[in-house]
Amino acid sequence: MSLDTVLSRIDEDLPQALDRMMELLRIPSVSTDPAYKDDCQTAADWLVADLQSLGVAAEKRATPGHPMVVGHVDGDGPHILFYGHYDVQPVDPLELWNRDPFDPAIENDNGHKVIRGRGSSDDKGQLMTFVEACRAWKSIHGSLPCKITFFFEGEEESGSPSLVPFMQDNADELKSDIALICDTGLFGETTPAIVTMLRGLLGEDFTITGPDRDLHSGMYGGIAMNPIRVLTRILADLHDDTGRITLPGFYDDVPELPDEVRAQWQSLNFDHASFLGEVGLKAPAGEQDRTPLEMIWSRPTCDVNGIWGGYTGAGFKTVLPSKASAKVSFRLVGQQDPDKIRKAFRAYIESRLPEGFSIEYRTEKGSPASQMSIDNPMFDKARAALSDEWPNAAAYVGCGGSIPIAGYFKDILGTDSMLIGFGKDDDQIHSPNEKYDVSSFHHGIRSWARILEALTR
Repeated sequence: MSLDTVLSRIDEDLPQALDRMMELLRIPSVSTDPAYKDDCQTAADWLVADLQSLGVAAEKRATPGHPMVVGHVDGDGPHILFYGHYDVQPVDPLELWNRDPFDPAIENDNGHKVIRGRGSSDDKGQLMTFVEACRAWKSIHGSLPCKITFFFEGEEESGSPSLVPFMQDNADELKSDIALICDTGLFGETTPAIVTMLRGLLGEDFTITGPDRDLHSGMYGGIAMNPIRVLTRILADLHDDTGRITLPGFYDDVPELPDEVRAQWQSLNFDHASFLGEVGLKAPAGEQDRTPLEMIWSRPTCDVNGIWGGYTGAGFKTVLPSKASAKVSFRLVGQQDPDKIRKAFRAYIESRLPEGFSIEYRTEKGSPASQMSIDNPMFDKARAALSDEWPNAAAYVGCGGSIPIAGYFKDILGTDSMLIGFGKDDDQIHSPNEKYDVSSFHHGIRSWARILEALTR
């Protein structure tokens, strides 16, 4: 039986697939709020039952936090692991929602049918595209096409505290030939994408202290060094006039983008003026010798995320503050080491502190960048399969943010990941009125069926 038969079944079963997804969306599995602990259990139970209905040997696995859902199907050919998460973000502020976030519905949004509800795009809708593709395949062929492991997490939206220990304890069970991750999106409206680069992240939260108390600016202004002046000078000098970051050795482990990848990105015709215009900006601010997509996807950054000190209330309190604080984050690429960057940043600050000044740091562990090797032939097979489903050819793209699970699969399991999702930039994930286009859901299911066929051909 051909792939076309599976695709036809997907088309015929779309109303029932939407009903199943609505059932899952109605479960308020907010992982970060203890009040929803039982609901997270319910969501895991729902997924276990749904997988078992497909003949998957699935079970709920306990962790110190919310449970994992793990399921296995034996078969010939490659071993595929599919990852998604069933937990969702809190819905606050509730008053900005146009409907109950856990009473999902299909609505008309500027001529497009969308599924409105918390988790519709991040990540329940995306997760269910793969499950529904497997359902259609099983209904036509009587079995799934290869060995598949289903791995669903319940703490992704609250920092995944149980994920790494669980993966380490169950590494032999979870190892596979390739991991598929569905927590990404399309490039534009109709161009599918496979994310092959993910930037890492490092944050520094620090306070500079000068005088041992706030000082009267009439008595001490001029002779006493102001910590805010020290801090703002340090922050301003983190970039030169061309947009490059000035930390010594910062670019040592930053690779150049291969010419063929740069050419592919250029062919996407990214409109940076429109991209910036949507948020009220006009001119790019990064490295002047780089293309806009390079700056977003494959170049490192340094940004001040917060700065405070002194009196900020109504009117004036004419003091020289004792302290000044800032939060600075770095997006990392290539082989940049978070610990190395942290040491360079701290050395840079401390070398510029006036005599008698001190500094206190409050930091969390950083994460390195992830880069997938597209030399694996599965990547080209998946790209071709995606291209057959969508109006535009699929592209290998980068991602400006961080998706740590891809790095964990590589470091803990030795498994490369393909990040393929069907969300859109306007899905309002983490915000009120989250939605997922019905077309994304429908074509996402069809895309996974094509990918399964291509990888097991």
